Amino acid sequence: MFKGQRLVVAAVTALLVAGLGACGSGGHDAPGHHGAGANAHPVFGLRDIVRHVPRRTVQDTRPHMVRQCTSATKRVRHTKRTGTRAHRKTRTWYTTERYRRCRRVRKGTETYRRVVQQERWCVRLNRVRGDATRNGVWYRVTRGTYDKALGTEHDVRIEFVPVGTGC
Repeated sequence: MFKGQRLVVAAVTALLVAGLGACGSGGHDAPGHHGAGANAHPVFGLRDIVRHVPRRTVQDTRPHMVRQCTSATKRVRHTKRTGTRAHRKTRTWYTTERYRRCRRVRKGTETYRRVVQQERWCVRLNRVRGDATRNGVWYRVTRGTYDKALGTEHDVRIEFVPVGTGC
């Protein structure tokens, strides 16, 4: 492929990646959507209930992988050319080189703690964005927002940027 064609292909690829990345998944207000993050808009309403869902882990086993190395040899071909045109001679010889071949192999099992449920902090709001019909809406929040909501009274207006919806 010519240099000019490579640049065109690279430019088209970059445009496709940028275009697809800008599309996103949409629907940040969909129930159960997690990970709205920096794209989320602030919400406000009357504080109802706060809930902390602790992280749950279980003990599990997995294969224990270890690095195992062995000595190995390989035959290497060498060539040397002398002379020019009709008087060219090629001399070939072989040597044996030693090296270490390493790979990961299974050796028994090991136990570890597997996370079954991530830790979450949630706040339930009434009258979300001033709408009297939107009551009991759960939002996932950061630990700092949770602490702030925990320190306020029930039915007091609070505003925050949610991490996601649902709890």
